Amino acid sequence: MTFNDIFKSGFLENVTSVSLLDMLLTIALSFGIGLFIFLVYKKTYRGIMYSSGFGTTLIALTMITSIVILAVTSNVVLSLGMVGALSIVRFRTAIKDPLDIAFLFWAIGAGIILAAGMIPLAVFGSFSIGVILLIFVNRSPASHPYMLVLSCRDHAAETAVKAFLDKNGIRTAVKSKTAVKGAVEMNIEVRLKDDNTDFVNVLSEMSGVNSAVLVSYNGDYMG
Repeated sequence: MTFNDIFKSGFLENVTSVSLLDMLLTIALSFGIGLFIFLVYKKTYRGIMYSSGFGTTLIALTMITSIVILAVTSNVVLSLGMVGALSIVRFRTAIKDPLDIAFLFWAIGAGIILAAGMIPLAVFGSFSIGVILLIFVNRSPASHPYMLVLSCRDHAAETAVKAFLDKNGIRTAVKSKTAVKGAVEMNIEVRLKDDNTDFVNVLSEMSGVNSAVLVSYNGDYMG
């Protein structure tokens, strides 16, 4: 009995099913594309605190996907087992920014296309996506959204605040209003064409205004 007869599953045949050149080329290109995705993510990040862990995950995800797909394409039986194994995986991490989902799918898609042998599509496609994201995400908006938190003593003070904002051409939209005896609290979305926030100082000194707080706002978070 030879050593090959011991492994009835054809283990030794699977060792050479993927050539060394294919493995090295897939790993190198997936690392390069993953690194490019990471740099684009870092350049277009819009959150409050940058997490380097998510950026590193994009590199690892591209490489892992390409290796898995390379193994699947070389063995039909393995592909069926891989589908069953991945079906029990559950991801519990919450994605707060919708743009992060695009980067995750980008990394997975690039790994799949690369391992399938479509190297030009993976390279030029990733380059095109990166350029588009850099152009549109980093584009300066026409107005900067903020959330104005006001505390007034009565309706007269509230009316005076609205008149002052309208007079200065500040676009406003009331998001919430709480009225109790002797106090009115409002959350107002304001949009400014520049970063001049001196009007908050004027509001805080107006008669009947207890406090005025301005925080940055993008619809998902404040800070």
